[in-house]
Amino acid sequence: MHDDRSITEHRLRRVLKERIKPAVHSRRVPLEIGRWEAPGEPVPVADGLAALYEPCAVGEAWGPAWGTTWFKVTGSVPADWAGRTVEAVLDLGFDRMMPGFQCEGLVHRADGGEVKALNPYNDWVRVADSAAGGEQVEWYVEAASNPVLVDHAATYEGDRQTSGDQPLYRLARMDLAVFETEVWELVQDLEVLYDLMTQLDEADARRYEILRAVDAALDAVDLGDVPGTAAAARARLTGVLAAPARASAHRISAVGHAHIDSAWLWPLRETVRKVSRTTSNMVALMDAHPDFVFAMSQAQQLDWIKTHRPELFERIKKKIADGQFVPVGGMWVESDTNMVGGEAMARQFLYGKKFFLDEFGIETHNVWLPDSFGYTAAMPQIVKLSGSKWFLTQKICWSQVNAFPHHTFWWEGIDGTRVFTHFPPVDTYNSDLGGAQLAHAASNYREKGRGSRSLVPFGWGDGGGGPTREHLARARRQRDLEGSPRVEIERPDAFFEKAHAEYADAPVWAGELYLELHRGTYTSQAKTKQGNRRSESLLREAELWAASAAVRVPGYAYPYEDLERIWKTVLLHQFHDILPGSSIAWVHREARATYARVREELGGITSAAHSALAGEGTEELVFNCAPHARRGIPAGGAGVPRAAAGQQPVTVEERHGGGHVIANGRLLVEIDGRGLIVSAYDLEARREALAPEQAANLLQIHPDFPNMWDAWDIDAFYRNSVTDLVELDALEVADAGPEAVTVRVSRSFGRSAAVQSITLRAGAKTVDMVTEVDWHETEKFLKAAFPLDVKAERSASETQFGHVYRATHTNTSWEAAKFEICAHRWIHVAEPGWGTAILNDSTYGHDVTRDVRPDGGQTTTVRLSLLRAPRYPDPETDQGGHTLRFSLAPGAEIADAVREGHALNLPERVVQGAAPVTPLLAVDNDAVVVEAVKLAEDRGGDVIVRLYESRGGRATARLTADFRITQACETDLLERPLPGPAVAAPAADGAVALTLRPFQIVTVRLRRA
Repeated sequence: MHDDRSITEHRLRRVLKERIKPAVHSRRVPLEIGRWEAPGEPVPVADGLAALYEPCAVGEAWGPAWGTTWFKVTGSVPADWAGRTVEAVLDLGFDRMMPGFQCEGLVHRADGGEVKALNPYNDWVRVADSAAGGEQVEWYVEAASNPVLVDHAATYEGDRQTSGDQPLYRLARMDLAVFETEVWELVQDLEVLYDLMTQLDEADARRYEILRAVDAALDAVDLGDVPGTAAAARARLTGVLAAPARASAHRISAVGHAHIDSAWLWPLRETVRKVSRTTSNMVALMDAHPDFVFAMSQAQQLDWIKTHRPELFERIKKKIADGQFVPVGGMWVESDTNMVGGEAMARQFLYGKKFFLDEFGIETHNVWLPDSFGYTAAMPQIVKLSGSKWFLTQKICWSQVNAFPHHTFWWEGIDGTRVFTHFPPVDTYNSDLGGAQLAHAASNYREKGRGSRSLVPFGWGDGGGGPTREHLARARRQRDLEGSPRVEIERPDAFFEKAHAEYADAPVWAGELYLELHRGTYTSQAKTKQGNRRSESLLREAELWAASAAVRVPGYAYPYEDLERIWKTVLLHQFHDILPGSSIAWVHREARATYARVREELGGITSAAHSALAGEGTEELVFNCAPHARRGIPAGGAGVPRAAAGQQPVTVEERHGGGHVIANGRLLVEIDGRGLIVSAYDLEARREALAPEQAANLLQIHPDFPNMWDAWDIDAFYRNSVTDLVELDALEVADAGPEAVTVRVSRSFGRSAAVQSITLRAGAKTVDMVTEVDWHETEKFLKAAFPLDVKAERSASETQFGHVYRATHTNTSWEAAKFEICAHRWIHVAEPGWGTAILNDSTYGHDVTRDVRPDGGQTTTVRLSLLRAPRYPDPETDQGGHTLRFSLAPGAEIADAVREGHALNLPERVVQGAAPVTPLLAVDNDAVVVEAVKLAEDRGGDVIVRLYESRGGRATARLTADFRITQACETDLLERPLPGPAVAAPAADGAVALTLRPFQIVTVRLRRA
């Protein structure tokens, strides 16, 4: 037989596009259109309904960037359409290739209730399943003219303050039409078969069986009367659509989904509307398809619906009760996991799961993070302690170099906890359930022969939209279809139960899930990151002192509601496109203002608690919120600071050859004539910290123009060019006294300038640096380098509730790919017996390299990533003034790094009061760090203490409360009792004995007498 395959395939593509699809809606009659431009920001629905509308017509331009236009559409169904299915087609001017990234609309009834949303793949509204004729239509479309910002070009359209005012869209169609059901079904038949056919091998007989059936179906279509011949054409496809799948076919659990970024190329306020638009469509789709299941994560988004669209929220609650609408994830938002602090990560689960429990009575069991940019090795333990047991991610498929070896596996965290994890082989969280994607899922699945199933999240996402009726049609046809994986729409938990039962002995991956991409997100938008770190620290302070005052001071009211509200605000801004710095300018401008309000409000809470605890008096009290004693003040206590016995004063003298030498009996630091640190000598260990002939605190600048994702990425080739910033404007001793000496260094470079203050304090074993940068570079990367005379095979970076080790060598592509890494408050390198830590107050990006010198010694260079200047999506990223703090700690062990990292991030507070304040709680082992002290969420007055083992070893400790307790129990992150041996009953003196494994997190609930 002659090979006419390509001819038939081309015929199908053209007939579908030009004849069959246009015939889905026939007999069109135009609707009457009115329009009203909402001034400024979006208005309440009632205002839109009551507005004065002006006449409008199809073809008119509308919508400046970030504007809202209301359209009123009215009409009546012609009498001769009686008995037919009638829909309105409302095309706002959509580009079919970009759902979620352009204009969108929400259709309201005249009473204000939501009907459904409009987007490029959902531009219809059902009027009647079987029209009587004469039905009246009156709808109000709230249309958002969001600019298209996906082309990766620098643009000022990403902020309403700088965007243009020209219309972006043009009305394409607004009419009533007959919906031709058989034609629509024929489209679905042909699309599914075409997608399947083109994925089959050209030698596969099944491919040709489908080809002949399609050819016959097209012969049956009268191109002049598609509606009249669609049924006949469908009849010729019945056989090939009825052939069952092969016994060994891969099994796909299809879960409806609409990944909605809580902010990205749109501001938070637009996400509030996006989630309403998407969920209104999902509820409507559930009404029409009782077997449809839709999973939605991010409690914050459902809380927005509850607040802004209460009627829609009630409809969602009913669908949740029916089992169709499925909350997943258990987190307040789909947060970043690299940079979020330990306690904040715990609160993501506390407030996320608590919302689902309080509102819906649902305990979520899976963690749903498809799009975050890598996953901390602390996550498995946090997941388990939240009461969850399964983890899902998708983003690891984006890695540039190494293909992740598993799709179903046990993920082991730093403490040894394992969580059953799935990484969908479909390699997208926005699947269209097309043949190409399903075939990829089946062929890509790495567990063949051991497992047989995977999960596919389907529906338009990122900007929202969700599944459509077309997706459900594909799922139905591929439920049991020869040549295709078997597709079943079901809840995520159903998939995990089956996958776990089938493959309980799945392989283990230990450590972080490092994404070999988007490494620049550790640095972009430095002020957003600084706001996050400082907010986390301020929340710790506010809770500790408020809890202390609530226990100690009669009449003091613990600010439950205020703290919860502030926590949720901070958690929202940890979303994986806000904290990483990958959103538009509008988002980060608002984030900076939000963090300022958070700082002011938490300062007020802390100050009020300080005053309540200290009482009225003139004695100077220094409050220490850090989890370790310092300057004679115990952790969690306040008193008059006293110098350590034998503490030497700090001295400063001129250095031979230029510069200064400062010393305090523990460290001797030389700053040369260029203002660079050329020696940091550990007097106690009699050891130099810096590599010979090299300088530390060296600012370096690189070109920064990655191959694609500007704010997200740094590519390894940036290292090929570097400029050391050694030119000096000024060098002076800015402050000199027995308590501290500060040397100030000023430099200019490019269009920018930096002033660095280098300080050595009495009794300290750290050199503190404050770097003030007036940054006006473009596409540049600023680093601070510390070349250390240490032979380190690995570095230790603080992460949530512990630290993670990473190799300093590049033996394999896996190590080489980690050329930029994330650390929280410190990074540490060591050889047996001696090491050094670099500490910071708001920096997350680092790199560590190693070199062998001619003298045979090894230099391990640790660099902090300070600032970037990408142009997309915010062309003004990081421009302006910054104050960055970091410290060098020669001779530090891990324990020192933990202590000094907390000290740098939790500054002392000086208050005038009557008498010293004793700690509310004390722990007798510095290896066991108190992470949080608060009152219980149930408002019952119990004290909650969260601790962890910080050094990576086993630890025992006594937790002593300075108040009477009747009971102590270990709880999960939701403060519910856990069985287990970690917490003993209180002793006669009120102390609680603790036994912790390496990096174990323990939450203790103390019942007050």
